Amino acid sequence: MPADPLFRTDAYLKSCTATVTQAEPGGIRLDRTIFYPTGGGQPGDTGIMRWQGNEARIADTRKYRTEGEPEDILHILAEGSPIPEPGTEVETTLDWARRYAHMRMHSCMHLLSALLRDAAVTGGQVGAEKSRLDFDMPSGQVDKDALTAELNRLIAEDHMLAQRWITDEELEAQPELVRTMSVKPPMGHGRVRLIAIGDNIDLQPCGGTHIARTGEIGAVEVAKIENKGKQNRRVTVVFRAPAA
Repeated sequence: MPADPLFRTDAYLKSCTATVTQAEPGGIRLDRTIFYPTGGGQPGDTGIMRWQGNEARIADTRKYRTEGEPEDILHILAEGSPIPEPGTEVETTLDWARRYAHMRMHSCMHLLSALLRDAAVTGGQVGAEKSRLDFDMPSGQVDKDALTAELNRLIAEDHMLAQRWITDEELEAQPELVRTMSVKPPMGHGRVRLIAIGDNIDLQPCGGTHIARTGEIGAVEVAKIENKGKQNRRVTVVFRAPAA
């Protein structure tokens, strides 16, 4: 059985106990996990795994699939780490500051796509310090200062984020919900998670981790808007440094 993705129902869990289901030099599989695997532009989580006096660093987390089996999550240990035996109970702890920054930035990217909803998203990357989205934007006209002001307005209004679930068939019948041309929504499990911001600010499928309210994002700034092609515009957002 694949790991129970605890991060999907509670992104604020910082540690948990789990049982090793498979262990090999390439990575560790668990019966449940709080570690998000790389996907949808969000990096995989890092942290620590402890058991029976041993400790190993989780250097990355990735999706794992073998033919004929459902997708699972693989915890990649740092080179030279001890490896727990299958059946071992372990305690896993996130690098929380890094994960929380990803949560804040990922939610901010949803706000950014909502503000530029007439432009399809062609790519993106979430980071702990800066993030970016690429847009198919024929007009090419985006004002950096105005976009910064609108982002910070939505953040300061402290809108709630909530998740909803719809079936794969319901999503296929509502293609307008999918705004990313480069990232396929997490389908194939019978249902798809939607992330809703506020009453009517944003609604789109997403398998990533998010904060509970937009106010947690903190002040941000559109650092630059780059021309990456005839119609492609790359918008990079950073956390605004606090005043000295």
